[in-house]
Amino acid sequence: MVKHWSKVEYLHQSVKNPNIIVKGTHSYYSDAWTGSFEEYVVRYLYGDAYSLEHWQPQWKLDKLYIGDYVCVGGESVILMGGNNTHRTDWFSDYPFMDKIVESYEAKGDTVIGDGVWIGMRAVILPGVKIGEGAVIGTGAVVTKDVEPYSIVAGNPAKEIKKRFASDVIEELLSLKIYDLPEEVFDRLRSELCGGDIERLKARMKELGVL
Repeated sequence: MVKHWSKVEYLHQSVKNPNIIVKGTHSYYSDAWTGSFEEYVVRYLYGDAYSLEHWQPQWKLDKLYIGDYVCVGGESVILMGGNNTHRTDWFSDYPFMDKIVESYEAKGDTVIGDGVWIGMRAVILPGVKIGEGAVIGTGAVVTKDVEPYSIVAGNPAKEIKKRFASDVIEELLSLKIYDLPEEVFDRLRSELCGGDIERLKARMKELGVL
């Protein structure tokens, strides 16, 4: 199969790992330069197919939740459970196998909200929550939670700006547009591909969903 950057891998069709929960059918990974999403992007030290075949889990495995309409840029990395066994509060941060359970520090599940855009070669650390509609800049290293509809960039990633005014963001979140039935969402496409919140609300009222 010829790979090209204009072709994408839809996650609901390819993801097999039960620890990766994909919402909806529109989220994709730009896989032209790498292996698949599971092979390249999601970096489980313990929790992928290989490790589960060779290792008995000794702690609760972190899950990765991915919303709908998420765009993941090529060569991005999402670090998951098992990578956090290097204790910086110990004199030695080496992960000795006889101390591995003690050294493990759970970071919790990683959540990527609906409508998130992750730029190429971004890195998401374990336990991070990325809010709805957020944009992760190319090459960003995300070490902490990202607010909805914000744009972050850099290493470590810091907020550059909000995509919309705070009151508009609050309204967008309250509208729960990504939880609408797909046929309704599709009928709102003209309004969603714009920045007029009043027009969006008026159309939703027209369709009887507001």
